[in-house]
Amino acid sequence: MRKAIYPGSFDPFTNGHLDIVRRALRVVDHLTIAVLRNTSKRYLLSPEERVELIREVFQHEENIEVMTFEGLLAEFCRQRDTKLVIRGLRAVSDFDYEHAIFLMNSKLLEGLETIFLMSSSEHSFISSSIVKEVSSLGGVVDDQVPPPVARKLRQLHKERSGA
Repeated sequence: MRKAIYPGSFDPFTNGHLDIVRRALRVVDHLTIAVLRNTSKRYLLSPEERVELIREVFQHEENIEVMTFEGLLAEFCRQRDTKLVIRGLRAVSDFDYEHAIFLMNSKLLEGLETIFLMSSSEHSFISSSIVKEVSSLGGVVDDQVPPPVARKLRQLHKERSGA
């Protein structure tokens, strides 16, 4: 069975992420979506909320597992006995950063490979940062995130605005 890990912050999980997952499943049999737990960074959603939402999005997919990880991705891959990482690229500007990570991960875990999937044109402009900002200001982002995420973002906006 060919398995891979798709790591990221996913704060929040967008339709761009969803597109990468769907396309990754064309080349792997099992995909672990690994939600980064980084206590030094400030997130809109807790790691547990992100995992819960992504699990809801893929609730009928038996070949997708969602979990958190912290520390080095290469070490997480070693623990999961997985030598393949999936990464999405929105634009050429993402490549330099992702290439550097690929090189470091290759040094940390021999045989670790990365497959880069370019975002589909309809999703290439979507970023979690922009979605968070627009949503926090009351903007509608329903066409940029899966329904469970859209509901959660609307709920957060209501709570924060006192509505």
